[in-house]
Amino acid sequence: MRTPRKAKSEADWLTNLPEAFLDYLDGRRLEEVECIIPDLAGTSRGKAMPSYKFRPDETFFLPISLFYQTISGEYVDMEIENQWLERDVVLTPDMSTATAVPWADDPTLQIICDLGTREGDPLAIAPRNVLRRVLDLYKAQGWKPVVAPELEFYLTKPNTDPNEEIQPPLGRTGRKGASRQVYSMAAVDEYGPVIDTIYDYAEDQGFRIDTVIQEGGAGQIEINLLHGDPLWLADQVFYFKRSIREAALKNGIFATFMAKPIRDEPGSAMHLHQSVVDIKTGKNIFSNKDGSPSDIFRHFIGGSQKYLMELVPLLAPYVNSYRRITVEGQSAPSNLEWASDNRTTGLRIPHGGPQARRVENRVIGMDCNPYLAIAASLAAGYLGMMKKLPPRPAVEVEVWETDDALPASLGEALDIFEEAEEIRAVLGEEFCQLYGDIKRAENEEYQREISPWERQHLLLNV
Repeated sequence: MRTPRKAKSEADWLTNLPEAFLDYLDGRRLEEVECIIPDLAGTSRGKAMPSYKFRPDETFFLPISLFYQTISGEYVDMEIENQWLERDVVLTPDMSTATAVPWADDPTLQIICDLGTREGDPLAIAPRNVLRRVLDLYKAQGWKPVVAPELEFYLTKPNTDPNEEIQPPLGRTGRKGASRQVYSMAAVDEYGPVIDTIYDYAEDQGFRIDTVIQEGGAGQIEINLLHGDPLWLADQVFYFKRSIREAALKNGIFATFMAKPIRDEPGSAMHLHQSVVDIKTGKNIFSNKDGSPSDIFRHFIGGSQKYLMELVPLLAPYVNSYRRITVEGQSAPSNLEWASDNRTTGLRIPHGGPQARRVENRVIGMDCNPYLAIAASLAAGYLGMMKKLPPRPAVEVEVWETDDALPASLGEALDIFEEAEEIRAVLGEEFCQLYGDIKRAENEEYQREISPWERQHLLLNV
């Protein structure tokens, strides 16, 4: 869906936009262009402008300090030389990402921009560049990773008071959604107008959805994307998060990607299926010629077990994330054991033929930045393959407790991440230092909060 039409002339850039966008435009005049970037949280920031002000070969500028903010918008003082000079970074439109903004009132185009320095180097702290850095390591070995993300999220009643609990929305029957209706078609149909709007938005943007299912929670939906290039799939997750929120709002409800939005309901994950192909042959290197699992497949698992433990802050980036992996149970493994078709393990090997052999990372939360989570998961596997790390023996039983459990809190995870020299070198020390500082600040900010539970049970009882 990324192949644009060939431009008739350099000035006629509109004709070089993807087919899906021109179909969406349908002869109407383009009114606005949004030049956007994914920030550390994976949300969109950027500039909007009238279409006559935009040209694909122009660059735009934003202050680098947008990466110095916590999720609450607080700026963080860090050991960065001349941090508050607020130097600009350069935005260069990546026209292969151009797509419609179908919820806009007027015809609007959105484009993800590459980020660089004024000296012409890629901006090391930009999430999209962190993923590119990892993909370049694979390319240097003649390998190409292939991924397929699964997106879980909740549809909820509008929650305008943060002190109020999040509630499932009313469906077409007028009744509040009930949990434990996993794979129920009736449950999906209950929110039919929202699902239809998501499909419409996806079509206008040129995206293809693999499947839509009802997950285990009340109002919890899962959308699976087709497998493909990791950067393009990260772009799609970035776009889909925005689209799903807007589709929900159009229908008078909220969509949330919090890892654990509702007490006693399942959390939301971004399960990630991963394989690696040889660039020259297109063959899956996780399988030998006779169809058996290859050594490099086992090394990918070994690297995942060793290094994902050090990368948990990129897979579970907020204090809420740990409510999913420490409380949840079966649908959210708190381990990095592996097995064939065992959903209690953090690393699951789905059934499939030799060309479809893959590793499913089930630890990642849906609250992640998709660029960073995919980069982290692939980086761990890459180091395993390069170092020929053997995995622990595959488990043959349900895994509820393990000696190698994931960190139970963001603070604990950050302590491990801080000492992870090998994996930090792969992702880039400048990025890792900034990311760790921001997450420390978020964790400290949360610790200053007093929760409703504390007020209810401790105010008069202790």
